[in-house]
Amino acid sequence: MQELKIFLRRLKFIIVKEILATIKDPRVRIILVIPVIVQSIVFGYASTYNLDNVPYALLDHSRSALSAEFAARLDGTGIFHRAATLQSSAQIADCIDSDAALLVVVIPQDFADRLHAGVQAPLQIITDGRNTTTAGIVAGYVGSVVAGFNAALHDGRQLLQIETISWYNPNLITRWMFLPAMLGLLTFIQVMILAGLSVAKEREQGTFDQLLVTPLTPGEILLGKAVPPILIGMLQGTLVLLVARYWFAIPFGGSLLTLYLTLFIFLASSVGIGLSVSAISNNMQQVMVYSFVLLLPMVLLSGMATPVRNMPEALQYATYANPLRFAIEAFRRIYLEGCTLGDIAFNFIPMLAVASVTMPTAGWLFRNKLS
Repeated sequence: MQELKIFLRRLKFIIVKEILATIKDPRVRIILVIPVIVQSIVFGYASTYNLDNVPYALLDHSRSALSAEFAARLDGTGIFHRAATLQSSAQIADCIDSDAALLVVVIPQDFADRLHAGVQAPLQIITDGRNTTTAGIVAGYVGSVVAGFNAALHDGRQLLQIETISWYNPNLITRWMFLPAMLGLLTFIQVMILAGLSVAKEREQGTFDQLLVTPLTPGEILLGKAVPPILIGMLQGTLVLLVARYWFAIPFGGSLLTLYLTLFIFLASSVGIGLSVSAISNNMQQVMVYSFVLLLPMVLLSGMATPVRNMPEALQYATYANPLRFAIEAFRRIYLEGCTLGDIAFNFIPMLAVASVTMPTAGWLFRNKLS
């Protein structure tokens, strides 16, 4: 019994000592509290599949009282908001490709005649299959409106029938949405951590001091640390591309040159973030903690699984500082849609902006440490 008391007393001392050592460091206290609060808030707002703002385009060939009533029912839900009223089928592609509308509702010319005659009338909805989750949810929402329309006007008879067409992913196969996005996500995680560990590892081993006494300038050190992770990221991106194309047989619709140029620009911004983290970290443990704190919100705010347009407005603005959002959007459009360089050139601007800020920041931090 006495030995047990001694054991528990010693155990208490070591536990108290570890707790005090943990909470006495101000930076550790911040890491323990702030990320939990921030990530909980981001999860609550960003990781939702409920759509409360669905912009749609209407192509009404019927131009009848019944087609106008159906459109009014869509508008009256508070969820659907008409982004455009189209005049011809040729305008559909621009609405879908530019993300101006999540879906296009096409009402046929004989819509009213068929309903008045008690014959089934088709209602065509065209969705964007690059995001299968959103496409499925939107189709379900339209189905609810159609059910209410049938119940009110036709005594519950299912005269109005939905015909769904999903562009760029006809069968709404989930991996078609996720695997092109993996080009950005997997390379981002690996490259950011590799770049982050590059300086911290040398500090722990004591070899970073040897770099400081060489004729190398901070800019040369920065480039020397940046190029290997970028090359590794290009190789990893190639592996993901080969798996998607030849293992899962997802058809590639774009240009390899455009894809690799996008990947290179994205990796440059990712390395800039990693080197900035590395420059402010004293050891590899800090790099891993800081990287985790950054990675989770960036993945949530990337639009990979949940649509950015459904996030609060403040978070939507925050995503402009997230290169992963624009990389995933570009990879999906190049891979599935076959977009050209001009179609996705806007996505380069945020990524280049992040690289132009983080790279000089890392260089400045290196110079500070030199002094």
